Amino acid sequence: MNRVELTDFLRRARARLAPSDVGLPAGARRRTPGLRREEVAQLAGMSVDYYTRLEQSRGPRPSRQMLTALARALRLTKDEHDHLFHLTGREPPRREATGTHVRPGLLLVLDRLHDTPAIVVTDCGEVLAQNGLSRALSGDVLARPPRERNMIRRFFLDPAAQELFPPEDRPARAREHVAGLRAVASARPTDPEPAGLVAELRSASAEFAHLWSKHEVAVRRATTKRFRHPEIGVLELDCEVLVNSDHNQQLVIHTARPGTESYERLQLLRVVGLQDLTPRSS
Repeated sequence: MNRVELTDFLRRARARLAPSDVGLPAGARRRTPGLRREEVAQLAGMSVDYYTRLEQSRGPRPSRQMLTALARALRLTKDEHDHLFHLTGREPPRREATGTHVRPGLLLVLDRLHDTPAIVVTDCGEVLAQNGLSRALSGDVLARPPRERNMIRRFFLDPAAQELFPPEDRPARAREHVAGLRAVASARPTDPEPAGLVAELRSASAEFAHLWSKHEVAVRRATTKRFRHPEIGVLELDCEVLVNSDHNQQLVIHTARPGTESYERLQLLRVVGLQDLTPRSS
């Protein structure tokens, strides 16, 4: 692990970003350009002390998950992402298999969505990035352990995950998850990621196995969903899906129609909900 080079790289990457580049308010006047350490730590889902020690050449060797989170927080390019891994003595992940490097174009759009919940997910349901209003609506997914960041896995294996939706809507959400995963698995028959997720869920969830046997297939597209928030209530939101050029990452945007009760509740969530980031579902 090259601590000296890592320190220099992190500092320079942080200094070149303005708060507006990552969807944060500018705040008070800054003495030096770039993001503050606490802002990088917040974006990466780590403690300020941990990140500070990394920049001061005295931190532990970061895990692969932590490096991926740092690369997203600092908006690194593909080459910079790999360089970060090399500086810590780790082999960069194979993107064609993992798809964990968020496309810069999707992040650019995500950072500018301040008034509506939005997330970036893989076609297999892995949450890669969220904006603040998404965390307020459904919890901070990236703060969870890596295995708990897949919204399809959590929906079927964690009973608390379905609490995000009204009970009468949950069967439809379950069918959508299964049909979408079947479309991905059939499109990528040699990819172990969707195949492994299907095998795991068929074994662990009777509900998933039953729905899988129906052989329904549907690509994720625009729809309307209802979400339950413990303080705000039920919000009916239109769901738009923007797909990147490789069709393996999606920017999912939820909007409320002006003049509706859900629109008013979404505005209230902007005011009070950002303080409640308790992990829930996605």
